[in-house]
Amino acid sequence: MKLAYWMYAGPAHIGTLRIASSFKNVQAIMHAPLGDDYFNVMRSMLERERNFTPVTTSVVDRKVLGRGSQDKVVDNIVRKDKEDSPDLIILTPTCTSSILQEDLQNFVARAQLSSDAAVMLADVNHYRVNELQAADRTLAQVIAFYLEKQVSLPGRTSTPSVNILGSTTLGFHNDHDIKELQKLFTDLGITVNVVAPKGCSVPDLVNLPRAWFNVAPYREIGPLAAQYLQEKYDQPYVDITPMGVVETARFIRRIQQILAEQGHIVDYEPYIRHQTYEVSQLAWFSRSIDCQNLQGKRVVVFGDTTHAAAMTKILAREMNVTVVFAGTFCKYDEQWLQQEIGQYCEEVIATDDHTRIGDMIARAEPAAIFGTQMERHIGKRLDIPCGVISAPIHIQNFPVGYRPFLGYEGTNHIADLVYNSFTLGMEDHMLEVFSGHDTKEVVTKTLTAAGELDWDAAANKELGKVPGFVRSKVKRNTEKYARDQNLSRITLEVMYAAKEAAGA
Repeated sequence: MKLAYWMYAGPAHIGTLRIASSFKNVQAIMHAPLGDDYFNVMRSMLERERNFTPVTTSVVDRKVLGRGSQDKVVDNIVRKDKEDSPDLIILTPTCTSSILQEDLQNFVARAQLSSDAAVMLADVNHYRVNELQAADRTLAQVIAFYLEKQVSLPGRTSTPSVNILGSTTLGFHNDHDIKELQKLFTDLGITVNVVAPKGCSVPDLVNLPRAWFNVAPYREIGPLAAQYLQEKYDQPYVDITPMGVVETARFIRRIQQILAEQGHIVDYEPYIRHQTYEVSQLAWFSRSIDCQNLQGKRVVVFGDTTHAAAMTKILAREMNVTVVFAGTFCKYDEQWLQQEIGQYCEEVIATDDHTRIGDMIARAEPAAIFGTQMERHIGKRLDIPCGVISAPIHIQNFPVGYRPFLGYEGTNHIADLVYNSFTLGMEDHMLEVFSGHDTKEVVTKTLTAAGELDWDAAANKELGKVPGFVRSKVKRNTEKYARDQNLSRITLEVMYAAKEAAGA
């Protein structure tokens, strides 16, 4: 275990809490020491929630360590049952409870005797899975918990219907994505049966088998639930992410195929054509002079597998932009990512080491980055613009306005994001050309490089004459040359020598 000031994905209990707090009228009990209860603050701040987050910490302290946790945990479960009358209470293990080797399943059994609400244990191994994997597993466990208790289930709907699985609290633009998918299904004449877990009540889960098929648009959360429903109730599912014109069309055609296999023949090709050329601006943008100016530009893509794969395909296939490398912090999914986008980029990488990604970006010197908020921070240090396409995220990634990434309206947002991420790098240069404004001094270096080199006044003045959008590259090349030559001070002569060496 290593100490880090930034993590791409949190510990497993955060994933379980995301699922529990996504459902309506569900309480979560977290057995952990003080300090692990930051989830409530994080969710309330980012989601701008009016109501309290339904998560209670059963605090592990010295008294608990001395006499055991069972009574305290059971008392907390029963107390929340009496206070809030939830439909379900989920007890989540943490690293602390795992270290103490506590029998949490026994705690749940005891609490169930005194509670009106159903009580279940989120069964995830906190040393083997991260936040996203735990969320995926917890959602599947909650669904199985309810469906397997039913003696009989309602029959299939008379007309085509769908369940949308995987939208959660703290999800990247999930609320907007789900609205866009609901609109898309309405256009296709398909009823949305259940959306889970965000905004869903657990009693509604018994209606899941009524749908004709399931959709799991996010690879990180939802596929395990979809697989369970397929195995248990013979429901097919679509795991294509409808992000970008090409993949959205492939998503719709797969739905058409599933409906045909169930005896419902439809032709969605006219709809695809209309949406592609009349609603989505991405198809037009990819042929415009603005997008032609981006062709050949070199970019870096990094994020969760869902958005990293989709964005790489859009940039390389739909905009003819060169992706130097694309990667994910979901290391367990590296093989899938390689299969999906290996042909669209020069290199595929899976790592959760942000300093490694920072150094790779510094060496690649791309024209733009499309990544998480961590890559945005890296881009600021390197003076490279970054469009945020994936969690981890800040409050700015919970916009009040409508900004989906999925569906045809999502393609318009993506077109804006891509174009603005490139053009913003020209602003400093234009300000310098027309003067009359203060310009910033760009100070950048490879993220794990040695300390700053000393630039004398003449060299610093000369650097200031370089256009802003290439100044950081000139500075990095000069400093690299100086370090290679074991020089500690950069003069005009060193700058000229570095320029000559770079052109050799």
